[in-house]
Amino acid sequence: MKQAGDRIVMVTAYDFPSALAAEEAGVDVVLVGDSAAMTVLGLDSTVPVTVDEMLVLTRAARRGLHAPLLVGDLPFGSYEVSDEQAVATALRFVKEGGCDAVKLEGGSAVPLARAAAIVAAGIPVMGHVGLTPQTATALGGFRAQGRTAAAARRVAEEARALQEVGCFSVVLEAVPAEVAAAICPSLDLVTIGIGAGPATDGQVLVLHDLLGWGSGGSARFVRRYADLHRQAVAALTAFAADVRDGSYPAPEHCYGIDPAEMEAFRSTLE
Repeated sequence: MKQAGDRIVMVTAYDFPSALAAEEAGVDVVLVGDSAAMTVLGLDSTVPVTVDEMLVLTRAARRGLHAPLLVGDLPFGSYEVSDEQAVATALRFVKEGGCDAVKLEGGSAVPLARAAAIVAAGIPVMGHVGLTPQTATALGGFRAQGRTAAAARRVAEEARALQEVGCFSVVLEAVPAEVAAAICPSLDLVTIGIGAGPATDGQVLVLHDLLGWGSGGSARFVRRYADLHRQAVAALTAFAADVRDGSYPAPEHCYGIDPAEMEAFRSTLE
């Protein structure tokens, strides 16, 4: 798609129905992101989510997908210790989770070594530079990266290094649009932007952000295409009202029984 100049559409999905919706919408890539820690599990950050929890989600998403590429996010602590740990975790995502590829964060020496090891094991790897949520505290919090010449150069160098170790794609998150536009032409791998302007080969958003599903706030780069949270609250409020006033269930929602059978049943209760 990159060679053809087609824009790549990527979203997160964490279960069967959301993956099925992505499939039917013609999405190209589905990421089972560790963002599920916050959007699905209600945690304060992505750090606590475990491999086993992620694999439950990837298996569910896999069942809803046929055409899109399925990428699994390696959670914090599941690949940093050693190349062996990284490869073992990636293999679980492929064998148990049904993933076509895995994603890991960062472009420093450790994630580069782990990415190289996973690629050498025959598993495609997507990198992630700029704002890396797993290590956001070390970056000063959830804020844009690459906003000085030195910081922008670091983003470029990390993206290039991920390409050199064999990554097929890289996510650029929360970097100035001008910086991404300067970096992307020098890269052969597929670039996916999230808060990085329009120059990347594709764009990704967290499903819950673009659908307005959940009560959390959104980053400035998010465009909401629906307000599912309000719609869900309205539907549940209506359901509760119908139950409380007795209008649900109505006759059309009930099963019937032959009158003779009902009479025979009543006689057994006497």
